Amino acid sequence: MNRLPGELLDYKRWVVWRSAEVGGRKTKLPISPWSGKVASCDKPDTWSTFRHASYARHKYRCDGIGFVFTEGDPFCGIDLDGCRDEDGNISPEASAIISWLDSYTELSPSGTGVHILVRAKLPGKGRRSGKIEIYDSARYFTMTGNHLSGAPAEILERQMELDQLLHELFPAALRLSTSASRELSSLSDEELIRRAHSARNGDRFMRLWNGDSSEYGGDRSRADAALCCILAYWCGGDAERVDRLFRRSGLMRSKWDRRSGDTTYSALTIRSALELFLAD
Repeated sequence: MNRLPGELLDYKRWVVWRSAEVGGRKTKLPISPWSGKVASCDKPDTWSTFRHASYARHKYRCDGIGFVFTEGDPFCGIDLDGCRDEDGNISPEASAIISWLDSYTELSPSGTGVHILVRAKLPGKGRRSGKIEIYDSARYFTMTGNHLSGAPAEILERQMELDQLLHELFPAALRLSTSASRELSSLSDEELIRRAHSARNGDRFMRLWNGDSSEYGGDRSRADAALCCILAYWCGGDAERVDRLFRRSGLMRSKWDRRSGDTTYSALTIRSALELFLAD
Protein backbone atom coordinates (compact mmCIF):
# COMPACT_ATOMS: atom_id res chain seq x y z
CA MET A 1 0.00 0.00 0.00
CA ASN A 2 2.98 2.32 0.31
CA ARG A 3 2.81 3.17 -3.42
CA LEU A 4 -0.67 4.66 -3.35
CA PRO A 5 -0.85 8.26 -4.62
CA GLY A 6 -0.33 10.59 -1.68
CA GLU A 7 -3.19 12.88 -2.70
CA LEU A 8 -5.75 10.14 -2.01
CA LEU A 9 -4.60 9.77 1.58
CA ASP A 10 -5.90 13.26 2.42
CA TYR A 11 -9.50 12.25 1.71
CA LYS A 12 -11.88 10.61 4.17
CA ARG A 13 -13.23 8.29 1.49
CA TRP A 14 -11.88 4.91 2.54
CA VAL A 15 -13.66 1.61 3.15
CA VAL A 16 -12.51 -1.97 3.50
CA TRP A 17 -13.83 -4.88 1.49
CA ARG A 18 -14.42 -8.59 1.80
CA SER A 19 -14.97 -11.24 -0.87
CA ALA A 20 -18.51 -12.56 -0.67
CA GLU A 21 -21.17 -14.33 -2.70
CA VAL A 22 -24.33 -12.33 -3.28
CA GLY A 23 -27.17 -13.82 -5.33
CA GLY A 24 -24.90 -16.60 -6.56
CA ARG A 25 -22.32 -14.10 -7.83
CA LYS A 26 -18.91 -13.39 -6.32
CA THR A 27 -18.42 -9.77 -5.38
CA LYS A 28 -16.23 -7.49 -3.29
CA LEU A 29 -18.51 -6.25 -0.53
CA PRO A 30 -17.64 -2.77 0.89
CA ILE A 31 -17.35 -2.77 4.68
CA SER A 32 -17.40 0.24 6.99
CA PRO A 33 -14.13 0.68 8.93
CA TRP A 34 -16.22 1.99 11.83
CA SER A 35 -18.64 -0.87 12.36
CA GLY A 36 -17.50 -3.85 10.31
CA LYS A 37 -20.92 -3.83 8.66
CA VAL A 38 -21.74 -3.24 4.99
CA ALA A 39 -20.78 0.25 3.81
CA SER A 40 -22.60 2.32 1.20
CA CYS A 41 -21.21 4.66 -1.46
CA ASP A 42 -23.94 7.20 -0.66
CA LYS A 43 -23.42 7.20 3.12
CA PRO A 44 -20.29 9.14 4.14
CA ASP A 45 -20.67 8.04 7.75
CA THR A 46 -19.65 4.54 6.62
CA TRP A 47 -16.30 5.81 5.24
CA SER A 48 -13.16 6.71 7.14
CA THR A 49 -9.53 7.76 6.81
CA PHE A 50 -6.91 5.67 5.08
CA ARG A 51 -5.15 5.06 8.38
CA HIS A 52 -8.33 3.86 10.07
CA ALA A 53 -9.24 1.68 7.09
CA SER A 54 -5.80 0.07 7.13
CA TYR A 55 -6.32 -0.80 10.82
CA ALA A 56 -9.93 -1.98 10.26
CA ARG A 57 -8.86 -4.29 7.45
CA HIS A 58 -7.09 -6.50 9.99
CA LYS A 59 -9.59 -5.93 12.79
CA TYR A 60 -12.52 -7.17 10.69
CA ARG A 61 -10.47 -9.72 8.72
CA CYS A 62 -11.18 -8.12 5.38
CA ASP A 63 -9.38 -8.72 2.09
CA GLY A 64 -8.40 -5.16 1.19
CA ILE A 65 -9.26 -1.47 1.20
CA GLY A 66 -11.09 0.75 -1.26
CA PHE A 67 -11.60 4.41 -2.20
CA VAL A 68 -15.07 5.89 -2.74
CA PHE A 69 -15.57 8.26 -5.68
CA THR A 70 -17.94 11.11 -4.87
CA GLU A 71 -19.34 14.18 -6.60
CA GLY A 72 -17.21 17.23 -5.97
CA ASP A 73 -13.94 15.31 -5.77
CA PRO A 74 -11.55 15.62 -8.74
CA PHE A 75 -10.97 11.90 -9.34
CA CYS A 76 -12.27 9.45 -11.90
CA GLY A 77 -11.52 5.72 -12.06
CA ILE A 78 -11.21 3.47 -15.10
CA ASP A 79 -11.46 -0.28 -14.46
CA LEU A 80 -10.05 -2.58 -17.18
CA ASP A 81 -11.05 -6.12 -16.27
CA GLY A 82 -9.52 -9.35 -17.55
CA CYS A 83 -6.83 -7.63 -19.61
CA ARG A 84 -3.68 -9.18 -18.09
CA ASP A 85 -2.62 -12.81 -18.51
CA GLU A 86 -0.72 -15.04 -16.09
CA ASP A 87 2.60 -14.02 -17.66
CA GLY A 88 1.90 -10.35 -16.98
CA ASN A 89 1.13 -9.46 -20.61
CA ILE A 90 -1.51 -6.77 -21.07
CA SER A 91 -3.82 -6.90 -24.08
CA PRO A 92 -3.19 -4.40 -26.93
CA GLU A 93 -6.57 -2.75 -26.33
CA ALA A 94 -5.87 -2.20 -22.62
CA SER A 95 -2.30 -1.09 -23.34
CA ALA A 96 -3.66 1.57 -25.68
CA ILE A 97 -5.97 2.92 -22.98
CA ILE A 98 -3.24 2.83 -20.31
CA SER A 99 -0.84 4.65 -22.61
CA TRP A 100 -3.41 7.18 -23.72
CA LEU A 101 -4.60 8.14 -20.22
CA ASP A 102 -1.01 8.03 -18.89
CA SER A 103 -1.88 8.49 -15.21
CA TYR A 104 -1.59 6.48 -11.99
CA THR A 105 -2.25 2.82 -12.78
CA GLU A 106 -2.22 -0.21 -10.50
CA LEU A 107 -2.99 -3.91 -10.75
CA SER A 108 -6.32 -5.17 -9.46
CA PRO A 109 -6.44 -7.54 -6.46
CA SER A 110 -6.57 -10.57 -8.78
CA GLY A 111 -3.72 -9.26 -10.94
CA THR A 112 -5.80 -9.89 -14.08
CA GLY A 113 -7.03 -6.32 -14.44
CA VAL A 114 -5.86 -2.76 -13.92
CA HIS A 115 -7.29 0.38 -12.37
CA ILE A 116 -6.42 3.82 -13.74
CA LEU A 117 -7.09 7.00 -11.77
CA VAL A 118 -7.22 10.39 -13.47
CA ARG A 119 -8.24 13.92 -12.60
CA ALA A 120 -11.32 14.41 -14.77
CA LYS A 121 -15.10 14.47 -14.64
CA LEU A 122 -17.64 12.35 -16.47
CA PRO A 123 -20.57 13.93 -18.29
CA GLY A 124 -23.47 12.29 -16.47
CA LYS A 125 -23.22 9.05 -14.54
CA GLY A 126 -20.74 6.20 -14.68
CA ARG A 127 -20.39 4.16 -17.84
CA ARG A 128 -19.73 0.55 -18.71
CA SER A 129 -18.75 -1.14 -21.97
CA GLY A 130 -17.84 -4.82 -21.88
CA LYS A 131 -14.92 -5.20 -19.50
CA ILE A 132 -14.38 -1.43 -19.19
CA GLU A 133 -16.04 0.56 -16.40
CA ILE A 134 -15.63 4.28 -15.71
CA TYR A 135 -16.90 6.11 -12.61
CA ASP A 136 -16.38 9.40 -10.80
CA SER A 137 -19.13 9.12 -8.16
CA ALA A 138 -21.37 6.67 -6.28
CA ARG A 139 -18.84 3.86 -6.67
CA TYR A 140 -15.79 2.53 -4.87
CA PHE A 141 -12.63 1.02 -6.33
CA THR A 142 -10.51 -1.57 -4.61
CA MET A 143 -7.01 -0.18 -4.14
CA THR A 144 -3.88 -2.34 -3.99
CA GLY A 145 -0.97 0.09 -4.31
CA ASN A 146 0.53 -2.48 -6.72
CA HIS A 147 1.70 0.18 -9.15
CA LEU A 148 2.07 -0.77 -12.82
CA SER A 149 5.67 -0.32 -13.86
CA GLY A 150 6.14 2.50 -16.33
CA ALA A 151 2.91 4.31 -15.48
CA PRO A 152 3.00 7.67 -13.65
CA ALA A 153 2.96 7.45 -9.86
CA GLU A 154 0.67 10.50 -9.60
CA ILE A 155 -2.97 11.07 -10.55
CA LEU A 156 -2.77 13.50 -13.45
CA GLU A 157 -5.16 15.89 -15.20
CA ARG A 158 -6.56 13.95 -18.17
CA GLN A 159 -9.90 15.54 -19.09
CA MET A 160 -9.15 15.73 -22.81
CA GLU A 161 -7.87 12.15 -22.88
CA LEU A 162 -10.91 10.86 -20.97
CA ASP A 163 -13.24 12.76 -23.31
CA GLN A 164 -11.62 11.04 -26.29
CA LEU A 165 -11.98 7.62 -24.66
CA LEU A 166 -15.66 8.30 -23.97
CA HIS A 167 -16.00 9.61 -27.51
CA GLU A 168 -15.32 6.15 -28.90
CA LEU A 169 -16.73 3.87 -26.21
CA PHE A 170 -19.91 5.91 -25.81
CA PRO A 171 -20.30 7.88 -29.04
CA ALA A 172 -23.60 9.41 -27.98
CA ALA A 173 -21.82 11.18 -25.12
CA LEU A 174 -19.20 13.08 -27.12
CA ARG A 175 -18.71 13.55 -30.84
CA LEU A 176 -16.04 15.20 -32.91
CA SER A 177 -17.87 17.56 -35.23
CA THR A 178 -17.75 16.92 -38.97
CA SER A 179 -16.21 20.34 -39.54
CA ALA A 180 -13.46 19.68 -36.98
CA SER A 181 -12.71 16.31 -38.58
CA ARG A 182 -12.60 17.93 -42.03
CA GLU A 183 -10.22 20.62 -40.75
CA LEU A 184 -7.80 18.04 -39.33
CA SER A 185 -7.75 16.05 -42.57
CA SER A 186 -6.83 19.18 -44.54
CA LEU A 187 -3.67 19.88 -42.52
CA SER A 188 -0.26 19.14 -43.97
CA ASP A 189 1.85 16.61 -42.08
CA GLU A 190 4.09 19.39 -40.79
CA GLU A 191 1.15 21.49 -39.56
CA LEU A 192 -0.45 18.46 -37.94
CA ILE A 193 2.76 17.70 -36.05
CA ARG A 194 3.02 21.35 -35.01
CA ARG A 195 -0.54 21.36 -33.65
CA ALA A 196 -0.01 18.07 -31.82
CA HIS A 197 3.10 19.59 -30.26
CA SER A 198 1.16 22.69 -29.18
CA ALA A 199 -1.74 20.73 -27.64
CA ARG A 200 -2.18 20.21 -23.90
CA ASN A 201 -0.45 16.82 -24.09
CA GLY A 202 2.13 18.18 -26.55
CA ASP A 203 5.13 17.48 -24.34
CA ARG A 204 4.19 13.83 -24.12
CA PHE A 205 3.61 13.71 -27.87
CA MET A 206 7.06 15.14 -28.60
CA ARG A 207 8.81 12.74 -26.25
CA LEU A 208 7.16 9.84 -28.04
CA TRP A 209 7.75 11.42 -31.44
CA ASN A 210 11.45 11.65 -30.61
CA GLY A 211 11.57 7.97 -29.62
CA ASP A 212 11.59 8.40 -25.82
CA SER A 213 9.81 5.45 -24.16
CA SER A 214 11.12 6.16 -20.64
CA GLU A 215 7.66 7.13 -19.35
CA TYR A 216 6.55 3.59 -20.12
CA GLY A 217 9.37 1.83 -18.30
CA GLY A 218 11.16 1.35 -21.61
CA ASP A 219 8.23 -0.74 -22.92
CA ARG A 220 8.42 0.15 -26.60
CA SER A 221 5.11 -1.54 -27.44
CA ARG A 222 3.23 0.63 -24.94
CA ALA A 223 5.01 3.69 -26.28
CA ASP A 224 4.02 2.70 -29.83
CA ALA A 225 0.39 2.38 -28.72
CA ALA A 226 0.50 5.77 -26.99
CA LEU A 227 1.88 7.56 -30.04
CA CYS A 228 -0.63 5.87 -32.35
CA CYS A 229 -3.49 6.94 -30.08
CA ILE A 230 -2.41 10.56 -30.32
CA LEU A 231 -1.86 10.32 -34.07
CA ALA A 232 -5.23 8.60 -34.48
CA TYR A 233 -6.94 11.71 -33.15
CA TRP A 234 -4.94 14.21 -35.18
CA CYS A 235 -5.16 12.16 -38.36
CA GLY A 236 -8.96 12.02 -38.16
CA GLY A 237 -9.18 8.27 -38.59
CA ASP A 238 -6.83 7.95 -41.55
CA ALA A 239 -4.92 4.72 -40.86
CA GLU A 240 -2.55 5.25 -43.78
CA ARG A 241 -1.61 8.67 -42.47
CA VAL A 242 -1.04 7.33 -38.95
CA ASP A 243 1.30 4.74 -40.45
CA ARG A 244 3.10 7.31 -42.59
CA LEU A 245 3.69 9.65 -39.67
CA PHE A 246 4.71 6.90 -37.28
CA ARG A 247 7.42 5.87 -39.73
CA ARG A 248 8.86 9.37 -39.39
CA SER A 249 9.00 9.13 -35.58
CA GLY A 250 11.89 8.07 -33.40
CA LEU A 251 9.95 4.96 -32.34
CA MET A 252 10.12 3.45 -35.81
CA ARG A 253 11.97 0.13 -35.87
CA SER A 254 11.95 -3.16 -37.76
CA LYS A 255 9.24 -4.64 -35.51
CA TRP A 256 6.75 -2.22 -37.08
CA ASP A 257 6.59 -4.38 -40.22
CA ARG A 258 6.82 -7.75 -38.47
CA ARG A 259 4.10 -10.16 -39.57
CA SER A 260 2.00 -12.32 -37.26
CA GLY A 261 -0.36 -14.57 -39.18
CA ASP A 262 -2.25 -12.54 -41.74
CA THR A 263 -1.50 -9.14 -40.22
CA THR A 264 1.42 -7.01 -39.08
CA TYR A 265 2.37 -5.47 -35.76
CA SER A 266 1.78 -2.02 -37.25
CA ALA A 267 -1.71 -2.87 -38.51
CA LEU A 268 -2.72 -4.32 -35.14
CA THR A 269 -1.39 -1.33 -33.21
CA ILE A 270 -3.02 1.23 -35.50
CA ARG A 271 -6.32 -0.66 -35.56
CA SER A 272 -6.47 -0.73 -31.76
CA ALA A 273 -5.84 3.03 -31.66
CA LEU A 274 -8.51 3.80 -34.26
CA GLU A 275 -11.10 1.53 -32.63
CA LEU A 276 -10.61 3.24 -29.28
CA PHE A 277 -10.35 6.91 -30.11
CA LEU A 278 -12.01 7.84 -33.38
CA ALA A 279 -15.59 8.72 -34.15
CA ASP A 280 -17.96 6.42 -35.98
